[in-house]
Amino acid sequence: MEFEFFSRTDTGRVRSNNEDSIAVDDSCSIAVLADGMGGYNAGEVASGMVCDFIRAELGRWLTEAAPGASDGDVKRAMDICVDNANRAIFNAANSNPTYAGMGTTLVLSVFRAGRVLVGHIGDSRAYRLRSGVLQQITRDHSLLQEQIDAGIITPEQAAFSNNKNLVTRAVGVEDLVAMETHIHEIQSGDIYLMCSDGLSDMLSDAQISQVMTSRAALPEMGAALIDAANVAGGRDNIAVILVRAQGEAEPPPKSWWPFRRLGSAT
Repeated sequence: MEFEFFSRTDTGRVRSNNEDSIAVDDSCSIAVLADGMGGYNAGEVASGMVCDFIRAELGRWLTEAAPGASDGDVKRAMDICVDNANRAIFNAANSNPTYAGMGTTLVLSVFRAGRVLVGHIGDSRAYRLRSGVLQQITRDHSLLQEQIDAGIITPEQAAFSNNKNLVTRAVGVEDLVAMETHIHEIQSGDIYLMCSDGLSDMLSDAQISQVMTSRAALPEMGAALIDAANVAGGRDNIAVILVRAQGEAEPPPKSWWPFRRLGSAT
């Protein structure tokens, strides 16, 4: 199975600086996206740090160990790299007053033969487009999502909430952070979208699906998503990564199934 990647960020129409960062290494099939937060340029620093760190450290490990590594091994490597990146950002924020309070969301994908491991922290998202049907495969770590889960508000009411940007987890804010990781079976033709809330706050899932299904080439699809978010207001920075799976999917190894049940049923 082969994977085609496209990635791009955009400042949007309101912000003067871009605090979203992306990193892609197609040689080991890693995609990383982060949406920074903090004063001055601190959010940009935090998101850049986590993307650069994970691409370098996890990429190096995958290059050396991936052929014989189990999915459980890859998950542990993802956790270790994110933990180390979190400590680096936390220490930088506490040692430099300019960076005080900085942090970042994170969504991280490692694509393997027939499956993808997706880890996330905060409200940056991953979606899967399969046979024309778009499905969100991450669940936001946000106050808004907790209110929806508790039945306090409906998803329809959430679209008009003032609490959209209040995350309950972020990289670098505390000395420890838990990344939620799930594994998903890949089918040939699947397209995976990773994005910051600059896209998902501006466009509904139905609008995202319409844009994606009306374009064939990933560069055109990604550019159209960003253009649509800007037309809708462009109130935040926009980051997009698209990954298309092509070719025959290998049957997942037996070791995949217990991990799959511990993660996602999808």
